[in-house]
Amino acid sequence: MWWPAFLLSLATTRVFGQSSTADAYFASETPIAKAKLLANIGSDGSDAHGAKPGIVIASPSTSDPDYLYTWTRDSALVFQSLIDQFTHGQDTTLRPSIENYIAAQRILQQVSNPSGNVSTGGLGEPKFNIDLTAFTGSWGRPQRDGPALRATALITWANYLLSTNNISGAASLWSILELDLDYVASNWNETTFDLWEEVSSSSFFTTAVQHRALRQGATLATALGQTSSADTYTAEADNALCFLQSYWNPSGYMTANTGGGRSGKDANTVLTSIHTFDAAAGCDATTFQPCSDRALSNLLSYIQSFDIYAINNGIPSNQGRATGRYSEDVYYGGNPWYLTTLAVAEQLYDALIVWNTTGSLDITAVSLPFFTNLVPGITVGTYTSGSSTFGTLTSAVKTYADSFVGIVAKYTPADGSLSEQFTRDDGTPTSAKDLTWSYAALLTANNARNGVTPASWGAEGLVVPTVCQEGPKPPTVAVTFNVDATTVLGENIYLTGSVSALQNWSPDNALLLSAASYPTWSITVELTASTVIEYKYIRKNNGEVTWESDPNRSFTTPASGSYTLNDVWR
Repeated sequence: MWWPAFLLSLATTRVFGQSSTADAYFASETPIAKAKLLANIGSDGSDAHGAKPGIVIASPSTSDPDYLYTWTRDSALVFQSLIDQFTHGQDTTLRPSIENYIAAQRILQQVSNPSGNVSTGGLGEPKFNIDLTAFTGSWGRPQRDGPALRATALITWANYLLSTNNISGAASLWSILELDLDYVASNWNETTFDLWEEVSSSSFFTTAVQHRALRQGATLATALGQTSSADTYTAEADNALCFLQSYWNPSGYMTANTGGGRSGKDANTVLTSIHTFDAAAGCDATTFQPCSDRALSNLLSYIQSFDIYAINNGIPSNQGRATGRYSEDVYYGGNPWYLTTLAVAEQLYDALIVWNTTGSLDITAVSLPFFTNLVPGITVGTYTSGSSTFGTLTSAVKTYADSFVGIVAKYTPADGSLSEQFTRDDGTPTSAKDLTWSYAALLTANNARNGVTPASWGAEGLVVPTVCQEGPKPPTVAVTFNVDATTVLGENIYLTGSVSALQNWSPDNALLLSAASYPTWSITVELTASTVIEYKYIRKNNGEVTWESDPNRSFTTPASGSYTLNDVWR
């Protein structure tokens, strides 16, 4: 492809600018992030006062919000990053911290809590006090990603021990791993709160990390002679892989949760891609690898949903912008997060690892919109490393990834501290200070940019089974809609709304209410529990449709039981 000189000059300037910013930022911020991460690990961490050895505090913040707790999910992701650093030879001083983490998790598994005990569901408890006691307040529980993520972190460590012929050391981990893996095998098809602790349904992130844990668990079980467990984990991994495919929305993105009533475009899916990355699997879409056409299409849809942030105003579509959890977010005003913006960059760096290793890049009809956003006029096809177009594409992706790092750099305070969020209007850090997960996200993004490749977990060559166990269904509640409406002969009242059970705002398929108690019209519908629902009544008479006046009616379904709405036509 021939590029006009002035366009080449502009592209070169932009590449240099974005890359130099990312170079400088990672060089200065990486040691700060590493130190601040370690400061949040008990008992020696300078900001982890009161935390037992090996316990990761989410943040030192004790009010507005109070994050001085330890989450199973966050801790596992943090220690996965540290174990990877150790096993790659980047920091061999981390071994005592890793061993303290393992000891702490062995204790926490046995702590009875509101979700149950170790054999009755307690492994799904999301968070604990930092002194290794149960947190007994109200919370979104269970959260079933924690045991899976802890298992993958510890399996990475067990595999390292096996590689050094420390068979007894690896075997000693089996008593912890078996509990977590058995829990995952038995509960992957049960509903769960998502990683944001808000929606109880099925979650793409949770299903994906459960699938990964079961695959890795089966391999390790075989190596340790636990063949019966290996067979169980493999069978359930096949079922989870099958269910994982059902989250795909043909519009071009993964639906983050089966419940919740939101668009489904969520950082949940980007985090899935980077935390199930397996370079050996190439650009496999079945396991949602970072360079797969589905993962890239999903990434573009996710990024574009944050045009709503004022700090993104005026940024061209082919440059990075701040991203948050999901566009409908209202927590602390619904802001960008450091870790989610870094996750975008990390997915792209992971993709580059595979393209540069294989020397080939495929563009399909599914991924074409992602690539045309960066290189207008590009077409579907396979581009090899010997072609100038391959270089153009990979350079554009690298620049794009670096531009997201540039956003994080722009809104990082001078002291290098990373909170949970930065405000959508002016980028001021907000919510929990010194979020440990933010620092871990910085470290893993930097590793990916430097081409550090995590160990394979067995994603290569997987095939979706032809016969699969049906995936989980979210809990439902019976909601009765009553509306007082006077009608004329031949006229009827219907109901439609924002979810599929209410026909997704379709007047043609709206639900007919019963006039048995006229002038009260009534219908009872099973709706997903703990979900925000919008709805309206409509009149139909001889083909003519009349909607109620604005605004939409809205309510949140209860977590269980039944619910009745008594309305008056307006």
